[in-house]
Amino acid sequence: DIETGKKRKGFHTDGMPVINFDLAVFRRASAKRGINLSKYQKSHPVVFSRPQIRKYGSLQAAQYARLESAITIDSIAAMESTFWGMFQIGGFNWKKCGAESIDQFVELMSRSERDQLDMFASFISSTGLLKHLQSKNWAAFARGYNGPSYARRSYHTRMASAYNRYSKLADQAEDPSSAEDLAQAES
Repeated sequence: DIETGKKRKGFHTDGMPVINFDLAVFRRASAKRGINLSKYQKSHPVVFSRPQIRKYGSLQAAQYARLESAITIDSIAAMESTFWGMFQIGGFNWKKCGAESIDQFVELMSRSERDQLDMFASFISSTGLLKHLQSKNWAAFARGYNGPSYARRSYHTRMASAYNRYSKLADQAEDPSSAEDLAQAES
């Protein structure tokens, strides 16, 4: 619910993984690799502008256009600056996800939702975030998963709400009488 919305899918309708190319992250990654992006602003305008949904037909198509153009500047910086799949894991976290390279990370993100889930689990374990999930410390988890600006986007409260909503549904599924009561109340 939080990362990919109500669709809860790791792939767009065209079979490509859901992505979000992040220009700010690309700028930092490029600088670390010694790349001066200012010389590419005219030759690669799609990278430096907002996703052009009208031009490309969908947000995902526009994001892929940005990523593909950024790859022609520097493929590693571009792939590491993109958030991938149903859990929107930044490519810069490829090692923490158990991948041997950024290329393997992208390959696995592109192969299946199961691979996306496995890499998410590896990320949660390798970063020490599992304890925060287990204790339902949503603020600590959100800080570790989304960075220090998590509170501005209410990431932790949205996670807590989603957890509570699904917990109630799970409890109702385990207790047939409460499910019947719910069905009667709704009718």
